[in-house]
Amino acid sequence: MSEDIVYTFKYNKGNHIERKMGMPWKEKSVELMREEFVKRVLSKEKSKSELCREYGISRPTGDKWLKRFLQEESLSDRSRTPFRTANKTPAETEQFIVEYRKKYPAIGAVKIHRMLQDEGYSDIPCASTINEIFKRNGLISREASLAATPHKRFQKEKPNEMWQADFKGDFLMQNKQRCFPLNIIDDCTRFNLCCKPLPNVRLETVKPIMENIFCEFGLPFSFLCDNGHPWGSSQGLGFSSFEVWLMDLGVLTLHGRILHPQTQGKEESFNGSMKRELLRYTDIDDFVDAEHKFNEYRNFFNNKRPHHALNLDTPAKHYTKSLIEYNPIIPKWEYPDNLKIHKVKPTGFFSYKSRSYFLSEAFAGKEIAIRESSKNGCINLYYRQFIIGQLNLDKRAYEFKRVYLTDGDPRHNR
Repeated sequence: MSEDIVYTFKYNKGNHIERKMGMPWKEKSVELMREEFVKRVLSKEKSKSELCREYGISRPTGDKWLKRFLQEESLSDRSRTPFRTANKTPAETEQFIVEYRKKYPAIGAVKIHRMLQDEGYSDIPCASTINEIFKRNGLISREASLAATPHKRFQKEKPNEMWQADFKGDFLMQNKQRCFPLNIIDDCTRFNLCCKPLPNVRLETVKPIMENIFCEFGLPFSFLCDNGHPWGSSQGLGFSSFEVWLMDLGVLTLHGRILHPQTQGKEESFNGSMKRELLRYTDIDDFVDAEHKFNEYRNFFNNKRPHHALNLDTPAKHYTKSLIEYNPIIPKWEYPDNLKIHKVKPTGFFSYKSRSYFLSEAFAGKEIAIRESSKNGCINLYYRQFIIGQLNLDKRAYEFKRVYLTDGDPRHNR
């Protein structure tokens, strides 16, 4: 008599229908089918491969059933449910997180988690759970995801080693006046020293603001800014009045590369945060309203908003005022005797060996020092403790024309 042939079909989540030639259809549980398979394998009735084909299973599945049987484990389907299901966030907690996010729509889950901790809340869901709550409630935009992309950071080691300044793009207020937000950031701590709405970018508008900042926080060692007004000069090889004023105060001015705003990355980052977290969601009526809302945002940014570069601390926890006090009275600079002193004319020219050379109108009426350079045919120009250029007398052209800090004064050879 020929051997019966078995056909096996899945049926109703856990049962199989078995049909043998010459026998009626009958229902058999999954567990019994698997036990039958294992026993037939152990009895060596057929090879394991043949039995796997007969039961319509793969060789690894057959090995799995055999292993379970030999270890005296159940052959029934194991539940895919985890042994321990994570506690579901209570509805009231989720609603609180949603409302908090709406209050700070551009702040991510990690920062919100830290902010809630700092405010003294207990039993806060972890940052990943908060992020899932945001997703469930449609509170994550593509822009926010891109803004959270990590990037390599470079920063000064101590507060006040460098400040970064920039005007965030101007915008039209409700009263149809244009507002130019001036922002200044400490490079090391990201502390915002100034968030001020101004009507223009002229030096006479900016300088009193800078004086107030210097009075409150002291002077930085260096000041990084772009080449636009009032920081830079409209003349490609000139100096701005702002730059000369900072040299009078002993502050080194650094300019970012033209068309490379990433040089002032931290300032640009603050501008972006201010746009996402304030200006996008708030109408500004006039300068009085702008002053109030800018001050509120500055206080939030410095004292409440966590910063990834500070291990989620706030900037205020790391910033300390400068030890260099601001003195509005500029003392006369005493140059060493071996340097030749020349006064710059109102036109920006100075004379050297009966010939005139243009420096900058920003130095009008000021004394510069000149010394012959170790480079043949060149002279070095100094203003106070800064070297400001190297002039090639034969070519009547500058080898370089920018500010470098010397070690206290211009007595050092170059």
